[in-house]
Amino acid sequence: MLDARTLAGNLTRVIINPIIAFLFAAGLLLFAWGIVEFLWGQSASGDATKKEDGKRHMLWGIIGMFVMAASYTIIQLIDNSVGSNFVH
Repeated sequence: MLDARTLAGNLTRVIINPIIAFLFAAGLLLFAWGIVEFLWGQSASGDATKKEDGKRHMLWGIIGMFVMAASYTIIQLIDNSVGSNFVH
């Protein structure tokens, strides 16, 4: 039978950490797509709305990456304060 510490460690390692990594990667892709849109909007024949969409996508990509990094840090802090090795 699994105790609570082992169960929490397995849930964190198998479910939570991959979700955080996936969402961080999604934020990075959104940021990269925002750069592409912004550069298309900068070209001479570019559309002004592409430039604004690019700025908005870059902003939300940065916000998403910050939230995922912060959530991982919070999990690390909880893990260190409890004294277990959930994340590793």
